[in-house]
Amino acid sequence: MIAVDTSILVYAHREESARHRQARSRLVELAEGPARWAIPVFCLGEFLRVVTHPRLFDPPFAVDDACEALARVLRSPSLVVLAPAERFWTLLNSAVREAHAIGNLVFDAQIVALCRESGVSALLTEDRDFDRFRGFRTVHL
Repeated sequence: MIAVDTSILVYAHREESARHRQARSRLVELAEGPARWAIPVFCLGEFLRVVTHPRLFDPPFAVDDACEALARVLRSPSLVVLAPAERFWTLLNSAVREAHAIGNLVFDAQIVALCRESGVSALLTEDRDFDRFRGFRTVHL
């Protein structure tokens, strides 16, 4: 099962992004396909934070528009939203230590821990910071 990172969600929804068409096409392919795919729960809030941020986009998405965009993605019948379970803290602790994650990289460590706990085979992302986590497979557009 492949998981989708926030960067892909943002690129798929922001037309001014250089990777918009690629990200949108890949997201539609996943959402409409029969294979199970996933979004880490932390990416939902991060998507809303990023696309509504006035310093990142001019104009940013209105809150209602951002929520509706995410709701459309979440309607995919093959989508699984990954949430932390019993082993999350152990895996997070390990991910933070292995990557020497501090500051913003701790957020990525949460994604890695959640994906590992859920048996995700790869993370679709354009964020190269995930390469800091040993044995964690990423794929790019």
